[in-house]
Amino acid sequence: MYELFELRKCIEAQDYQKALQIVDELEEMSLEDKLNKISSYLLILLTHLIKEQAEGKLTNSWRYSINNSVFQINKINKRRKAGGYYAKKTEVVEMIEEVFDLAVEKASLEAFGGSYNPEQLQKLIDRDSITAKAISLIEVS
Repeated sequence: MYELFELRKCIEAQDYQKALQIVDELEEMSLEDKLNKISSYLLILLTHLIKEQAEGKLTNSWRYSINNSVFQINKINKRRKAGGYYAKKTEVVEMIEEVFDLAVEKASLEAFGGSYNPEQLQKLIDRDSITAKAISLIEVS
């Protein structure tokens, strides 16, 4: 909100250079917010994909959570007016790598009644196939 106030002041003072800097900052903040939201939904998606692979089953609630996460990621990532995506495939892969270990940790608390620690659960899953499945579910280019 402060940025909008400053932007107005710059425009009224006809300081367009500073106004453009504020616009750049607002754009960066908006993009960062979108990427953080995508990352949060990737964590949820990966957690359930890990549990699915480790336990060899897919419950209705996990299926719903996977579908909702994919829907939200695709919705947030889609550039409506300009077309394309905010996060390209390479960036989505990087975000998956960033949150994967945290997803394993979360899944270890939930899968098998929490009887495996993250290191033990890691041995039961194929990271590459889970990553590939996550990417195949998400609309990116």
